[in-house]
Parts: sequence; C-alpha cells; structure tokens
Amino acid sequence: MFSFFKKKPKDTPAPPTEAAPETAAPEVAPAPAEAPAPQKSSWLNLFKKEQPLVPEVVPEPVEVPAPEPVPVTVAAPAPLPEPVPVPTPVAVEEPEGEIVPAEPPPPEQKRSWLQRLKAGLSKTSTNLTTLFVGAKIDDDLYEELESALLVSDAGVEATHFLLDELKKKVKAEKLTEAEQVKAALRTLLIDMLSPLQKPLVLGREQPLVMMIAGVNGAGKTTTIGKLAKHLQAHHQSVLLAAGDTFRAAAREQLAIWGQRNNVTVVAQESGDPAAVAFDAVQSAKARNVDVVMVDTAGRLPTQLHLMEELKKIKRVIGKGMQNAPHEVLLVIDGNTGQNALAQVKAFDDALQLTGLVITKLDGTAKGGVLAAIAKTRPVPVYFIGVGETIEDLQPFNAEEFVDALLS
Repeated sequence: MFSFFKKKPKDTPAPPTEAAPETAAPEVAPAPAEAPAPQKSSWLNLFKKEQPLVPEVVPEPVEVPAPEPVPVTVAAPAPLPEPVPVPTPVAVEEPEGEIVPAEPPPPEQKRSWLQRLKAGLSKTSTNLTTLFVGAKIDDDLYEELESALLVSDAGVEATHFLLDELKKKVKAEKLTEAEQVKAALRTLLIDMLSPLQKPLVLGREQPLVMMIAGVNGAGKTTTIGKLAKHLQAHHQSVLLAAGDTFRAAAREQLAIWGQRNNVTVVAQESGDPAAVAFDAVQSAKARNVDVVMVDTAGRLPTQLHLMEELKKIKRVIGKGMQNAPHEVLLVIDGNTGQNALAQVKAFDDALQLTGLVITKLDGTAKGGVLAAIAKTRPVPVYFIGVGETIEDLQPFNAEEFVDALLS
C-alpha cells in the first residue's frame, strides 16, 4: 500500500529490449520486500505519532457528599440524686437539703426521749423549779436564782444577762406571781438558746465531709457510729475514716460500728492520720458516697502539738476536696461543766467549728453550759445525747431543752 509514491532505486539498469509500444502494458516494478516486523512496528508507531494527539481524558474526581449522620438518640446520664432531707426539729420553711424528719416520731418514742432528757437534767431542774414554789418576788428570789444558775454552769456572763433581762421583764409586764416570773425566765432561756438550734444541711456537697474532734472520753467514736445510723435512716450513704491512729482501740471500736451499720471504714494500722483522712475522701469520691466522717484522736486544748496535728488534718482534707471539710464538729461531754466552754473556745480558734454535739446528758449533767456557750461562743448545737442507744441521739431543740430544765 502506498508503494507507488516511492522512486525507483538509482542503480537499477535500463531494460535491454526496445521500447514497447505505448499500448503495451508497462513493466511492473517488483514489489519491495516486506519490511521486517520491527520496521512494521516502527512504521505503525510513526503513524500513530502523526495522528493528532488526543489528550487522555482523566475523569475528574467527583465529590460524593458523605451521607448525613443518622441521629442516634443517646440516653442522658441519670441525674444525681437530689439532696435527701435529713431530720431536724425545726420544720418551718426550711431550705431544701436540710435535715427534716420524713415523718414525726411515734408519740411513745417522743415521750420516752423527753423523759430521759428531763431525767438527765433533773439536778439543775430541781434547783431551779423549787425556787418559785410559794416565793415572793424580791431580792432574795433573784439572789437564789443567781446561785442556781451559777451552779448549773451557766457562767457569770449568761447569769447576769438573764437576771437583768428578767428584772426588766417583771417590771415592764408588772408580774406579781412567782409562776409568772418562772414563765418569763422560760421565755428568756428559749430566746437565748434558739440561735444554737440549727439544722445540719446535707446534700450540698458530694460527698459531704465531716471532721469530728473532741477530748479523750467525750464519746467521739460512739457519736460517729450513732450519726452514721441516723444518716442511713434518711437514705445517706456513709463512709468512716479511722483517723485516731494513736489509739488502737479507737480503730477497733469504729470498725465495730462499721459492721453494725454495714458501713465501710478506711483505716491503717499505723501512720499519718491526715493520710487516712485523705484516702477516705478520695475513696468516697470514687464510690459516690454521700457523707464522709473523719474520726480524730482525742486531745486536750492545752496540747499545742496535737492541736497543730488537727490543723494539718484539716488542711490535707482540703487538698483532697475543695472547701472540705464542710462540717467540723466538736463532741462535748455534758458533765464537764464550764470546762466545756473552754474546749469550745480552743477548738473553735484552731478549727473554726461549724457545730457541736453534746453527749452524756443522762448522768449528772447540769445543762446550764449551753447558756454559757450561747452567750460567749454561739456555735450551733446539732445533736444532744442522753444515752447509749442510737435513739438517744436527737437533734437539739431549744424549747424542749428549756422545758426539761424548768419542769
């Protein structure tokens, strides 16, 4: 194909014969030999090159929109339980989370409690009530009343305040009967002690950390066990920390209370009580416990090195949880009299107390020390105890307490 466009080779000789007539058929030149296969391939390649170059069409990437995510409904996490009210004797327009009794105690239990309270304060009650039997309202009555209040451990400041206010009230209201003076004294005592009546607020922190302090023999460990049971009855989970590492019996005693109440107790055989408190707070946070109560070693306010140890425990607890401890309670033996006021002052200066628990009012307690505390260092009294059983620890009620003193 296309061979007729090619020239004859120059070295080809002319034919010897004569020229043929024009009519003769022209001599056909021999067909060139076939090009070898490689040349054919080269020719084809050349032919291909002569063709117009057609750019290779590379399909542009088509952006396929990602499928829209299918909305998946995820269940919201369960909300934290609302602060559970815990009991308090005051139930008038109290804010949410305060200790409010779920239901009033049975009448028999209430009468039994008041009887035990009255029996515990019988010594002071007898001294005060006999003054008004057939008495005349004169200076002798006021002098006898002053002596009775001082003997009841009310203290000089509270006693003078009560007498001055009583004289003013008698004069202003023109009281003429001894029973009227007694009723006026009752009103003044209730007004004085009412600021101490404050409910313990729970549920404001998770967990709520309570640090318990007091001197040896005041009943700290027993009080912690009773409070644990009291809080459990109002749907609060509790964890105890055996921070009294100086006395092995204290750890064992707290462990027994933990077994009775089915409560976890964090303890160490020996070591730093601040470390025990720190571990207890971390454990409570991990377990979502409601209340942590940290026991501490008993000590006298005059033991300055031990008071410094208490301050250290409080600081370490604060490192384990911000703003902790949220409650710092001092347990006071109700039989210690005016010494109880000295303890309140010393521990309050060192730890900034938030509440008191008065124990052992079932013995020879005089009870007047609450008046001294109210006048000198009015730290709230959360609970008072009149016996060894759990039911003997009850929230403080100023009116009930005064009635036990004057009835």
